[in-house]
Formats: sequence, structure tokens, C-alpha cells
Amino acid sequence: QVQLVESGGGLVQAGASLRLSCVASGRSFSSYAVGWFRQAPGKEREFVASMNWSGVGIKYYTGSVKGRFTISRDNGLNTVYLQMNSLKPEDTAVYYCAATTSSRWYFNDASDYGYWGQGTQVTVSS
Repeated sequence: QVQLVESGGGLVQAGASLRLSCVASGRSFSSYAVGWFRQAPGKEREFVASMNWSGVGIKYYTGSVKGRFTISRDNGLNTVYLQMNSLKPEDTAVYYCAATTSSRWYFNDASDYGYWGQGTQVTVSS
């Protein structure tokens, strides 16, 4: 079991940066693949970024954030980060941290992630 708590959201202007953090409690966090998803008002939850257990090498991003967002993790601190640069108004959403032990983690489908945080709001003004 793992519990996830996100932080770092806020209101920023277009072009600004934010870093989201997700702290996990529970044992064996390093056994979980992690992902960030987001949900804008009136839209379905969508994949943003994911990475594998070890945090080295294997990362995935949705096309609209490639080159602007970076996912990383520090297993020693049980923390996952999402560095978001060059933010755009269309990035406005509630951002959720998620974790899974499923081998399907790289399918980047929310249904394969069994553990979720409460979400943190990111609002980007134009």
C-alpha cells in the first residue's frame, strides 16, 4: 500500500514554471512505477508523464508537454516531481500523482494505476 500527497500547484502566468511534488508514504515505494495525470474542467483525465521503478532511463510524456515537462523521482525521499516549464493556459488542470506495480505502467492508462493522490490545482493565465 502507498499513500500519495501532491503539492506545488498554483496560479501562474503563461511562460512561467512550477514544480509539483508528490510524497509517498508506505513501504517499498521504489517498487512502484509512477505517473502524473491531469484533468481539466469538463474533460477526461489524461496522461501527462510516467517513469519506471528505478527512475533511470525509461520515461514517457504526452506529446503536448514534451520538451517542457520533466518527471523525476528520488526514492530516498519517497518523492516524485514534475517540473513544468513554459506553461501554457491549456496546461490548466488538476494534476494527480499516481503509482502502480503493474507491468502495464508504460501503457500510460489511468486504469492501470491503483494509487492516487488528491490532486493539486494548476492554473495558467494568459
